[in-house]
Amino acid sequence: MPDRALLYLATDDGVNPPELSGTDWAVHRAATPEAAREMLRFNGYHVGVLPVTFVLPGTEWRDLLLAANHTRWIALVQSGALEQAPCRQLVHDFCHDFHTLPCDPYRLEVSLGHAWGMQALCGPDEAVVEESQMVGSSAAMRKLFQRIRRVASVDAPVLLQGESGTGKEMTARAVHERSLRGNGPFVAINCGALPSGLIQTELFGHERGAFTGALKRRQGRIEAAHGGTLLLDEIADLPLDQQVNLLRFLEEGTIDPVGGDRSIAVDVRVIAATNLDLEERVRRGLFREDLYYRLNVLRLDLPPLRERQEDIELLARYFFSTFVAEGHGRARGFSQQAFEMMRRHDWPGNVRELINRVRRAVVMCDRALITPADLGLERRSQEHRPLRTLEEARAHAEQAAIRAMLRRCGGNHSQASRELGVSRVTLYRLMHKYGIEECY
Repeated sequence: MPDRALLYLATDDGVNPPELSGTDWAVHRAATPEAAREMLRFNGYHVGVLPVTFVLPGTEWRDLLLAANHTRWIALVQSGALEQAPCRQLVHDFCHDFHTLPCDPYRLEVSLGHAWGMQALCGPDEAVVEESQMVGSSAAMRKLFQRIRRVASVDAPVLLQGESGTGKEMTARAVHERSLRGNGPFVAINCGALPSGLIQTELFGHERGAFTGALKRRQGRIEAAHGGTLLLDEIADLPLDQQVNLLRFLEEGTIDPVGGDRSIAVDVRVIAATNLDLEERVRRGLFREDLYYRLNVLRLDLPPLRERQEDIELLARYFFSTFVAEGHGRARGFSQQAFEMMRRHDWPGNVRELINRVRRAVVMCDRALITPADLGLERRSQEHRPLRTLEEARAHAEQAAIRAMLRRCGGNHSQASRELGVSRVTLYRLMHKYGIEECY
């Protein structure tokens, strides 16, 4: 596809595609929302053209516009249409610029070029989406994806360690799906949520008549995972008296159901996950050392979100698109202030917290762009957070220098870039990176 391609939404309103003959623009026409979705999914477009007449696009077209947050739209507006509030709102919510019909081809081409250039400054969408919907492009996540592939190829126990909300179950599923057991069952158990009196029967099952109320044989979770993968989440919360039974299963590959008189062989790969330091719990006598070494054959450490600064915007956009596609909210994206506050936030709840904040913002926001307030990120709570690393200090200094120079130059980007000793492209990239508004 040519670099200068645009998507034209043919919304059955009688407006013809723009006349751009003799230019390097290629106009690709989408006759239905389904066709437009496919074209956006497989080709991607920096810019698109949206006809706006007294007959507004239907719900399916509007849903498409909400989801296509990587495309800047130019509206071709029928004369007089903007006198109607719904038309004004449509253009305001979704469009980078608009032209009243009949439009001047030269002015339209300038407008399209500006929109294309501004979107190009955002850079390519470098999100890496692994199986189980793991998203990231940071060095830490690329390293994790590489290690997942290596670990998946070896049929040995895996220990996942990471803070709450970093995606330990998703990582376990990714390992399972990429392994030779990928077609088998994936069974997850939260060891911390099992009632102490039922742990034995939940894990190993029971025979009929094993105790009062045991009217039939029950298969335990370990047996249910036969031929597949068993995730023991929050393994550190498993009581000491139950850890010996799990150890025996790992050593012998058999289970003894409660009330049974024979052992059952089970072929299961075990993945354990915890947000606690198991070595410390071993030293304190809270976790069996022999069980720890049985589980810690292969180990994956999941990075917290605060160490994945490059992924925050990618994740926010990814989950925004997901929730919008479900039909929630009317927002069409995030304000630069929202992105700036997300970069400043420490994310103690990691990706889970980000998902919850974006979901709430999509539902509650009644404007075109999500603000820090919609995300529940208050500026005053982060203004005076101490800088902890040299990288943070450098980024803080760069932001301050750019803001000060833009104010000094009255928002003149060319003059500001000369004064700072960088190109205009570099200045625009840094402004986007730090969420600095286009003018002062």
